[in-house]
Amino acid sequence: MRVALTLSAEQGAVAAEARAAEDAGYDGVATGEHLFFHGPVANGFITLAAAAGATSRIRLLSSLTLLPLYPAALAAKLAATLDQVSGGRFDMGVGVGGEHPPEFVAAGVEVTQRGARADEALDVMKRLWSGELVDFDGRFTTVPGLTLEPGPVQPGGPPLWLGGRRPAAIRRAGRFADVWMPYMYSPEQVATSLAEVRAAAEAAGRDPAHIRGAVFCWGNVDHDADVARREVIEGVSAVYQQDFTKLADRYLLHGDPDRVVARATEYADAGAETLIFSPVGEGARRREVVDLFGESVLPRIRTSA
Repeated sequence: MRVALTLSAEQGAVAAEARAAEDAGYDGVATGEHLFFHGPVANGFITLAAAAGATSRIRLLSSLTLLPLYPAALAAKLAATLDQVSGGRFDMGVGVGGEHPPEFVAAGVEVTQRGARADEALDVMKRLWSGELVDFDGRFTTVPGLTLEPGPVQPGGPPLWLGGRRPAAIRRAGRFADVWMPYMYSPEQVATSLAEVRAAAEAAGRDPAHIRGAVFCWGNVDHDADVARREVIEGVSAVYQQDFTKLADRYLLHGDPDRVVARATEYADAGAETLIFSPVGEGARRREVVDLFGESVLPRIRTSA
């Protein structure tokens, strides 16, 4: 299982955190984004650019880019530039958002159009990343015979990671995803949804075997499993402004190192080749969690480089 670590919201620490993650043996670092949310959240492209400059090997994953908030051509340009400055290490996770409608209002985007915008933008980005001249006239995007230069380092562009819960998300992933990455899913849900995405890929004329599985998990690890559970509930409840007490054991990765290893193995057995571990906590407490995970969990679940 490959493992990526999410970066903290403390932007001044991004470079040091990314370097430390690379030195500790993580396969990637990841960051999500919002324009506005319930707490501080940075821009994913800029955060990962800082991480890129501080590292040389580790992969860089946006988890997720809120694609409907960007003009499609601009998103293609930002992703290609990040792929360039990182030497071809960027993976682009795409989400449609919607859980915080005010940020769509602030961006001048109708929240009910977010799925349609994402579908069109994914199509436009793939065309622009091909290196060919693009002439596109869509519902939200017009590209009047232009070529994106410089293009991405990776042929065809950065790998696309998609997630979601609704049938439209499954169809979208089937059309575009290289990696299926749900969050707030149990191992059983990961297995079922991955099969659905691969079926959707086959229906779209793609080879379903080319779609890999991953899972994004908010989590916490402590030598005292009760402490780990209590802290992860408090942290995630604060992020999403709802009580996660009844959902913690199903969706959150928590416990002592042995329990976290066992749960991560269940996700791997369900088809998740990559785990994105998003630790709760801030400052010194977050560093304690990251260090314990790196020492007592990572070596036991990371099986490939």
